[in-house]
Amino acid sequence: MEINELEEIDKTVKGWLRESRDNVLRNIDTRLTVSTKTSRRDLVTNIDKQNEKFIVSKIREFEPHARILGEEGFGDKVDSTKGRVWIVDPIDGTMNFVKQRNHFAIMIALYNDGIGELGYILDVIGNRLLSGGPKIGVFDNGQPLTPIADTALKDGLIGLSGPMVLNNEFNMVDIAEKSLGMRIYGSAGIDIISVLRGELVGYISYLKPWDFGAGKILCESAGLKMTTIDGKQLGMLSSTAVLLATRNAHRDVLTIVGK
Repeated sequence: MEINELEEIDKTVKGWLRESRDNVLRNIDTRLTVSTKTSRRDLVTNIDKQNEKFIVSKIREFEPHARILGEEGFGDKVDSTKGRVWIVDPIDGTMNFVKQRNHFAIMIALYNDGIGELGYILDVIGNRLLSGGPKIGVFDNGQPLTPIADTALKDGLIGLSGPMVLNNEFNMVDIAEKSLGMRIYGSAGIDIISVLRGELVGYISYLKPWDFGAGKILCESAGLKMTTIDGKQLGMLSSTAVLLATRNAHRDVLTIVGK
């Protein structure tokens, strides 16, 4: 895709996100309709659904022939990376949204034939937008992202999945102990923003495409590494344990995982 086209799409998506954020904030203190999906910890609300319907409708109007992969199922059945594919997570961190009314994000990504073109992660309450891609660069609230220091695991904090630590999957306890400390935020989007801003050296969790689609584009554009937990290439449609980190911390984690 050409720069002019990407810049036009970028401007349009930022408009959707502003409107989407306004919609969420307008309804955040209303009585939520909450239901479970796969377990009592996997929630969906009426706001998740409304927000996804809104974003999907905007994409349909803007690009009718594109396919859309949305967490709540209002897009298309996407089983290949061919053509234009949008990935939408209307509320990332729904448990946080329900219980805290904080620490949740809206995420949108655009892929073209499997190549990440543009990614967006909006911290709704913090009103912080990480956006961009490999051709236009990565921006933090409209300003070029500050270069990320290549910090080692031992010198930084790391975001980890609580259940993975409790079950010591992939030697998560050792990873936590080798770092300066672990943080559990409960939202992939918030964790990814923290890595992009240099607040964390990495993040590990089981993720689905809507959890990492935008982050993969932004992080790789910013020089970070995002792979499967064992260092293999992460496909756009993967659902697996994901390792995001600085290059040094990534190498450190793989050494521990491989023990």
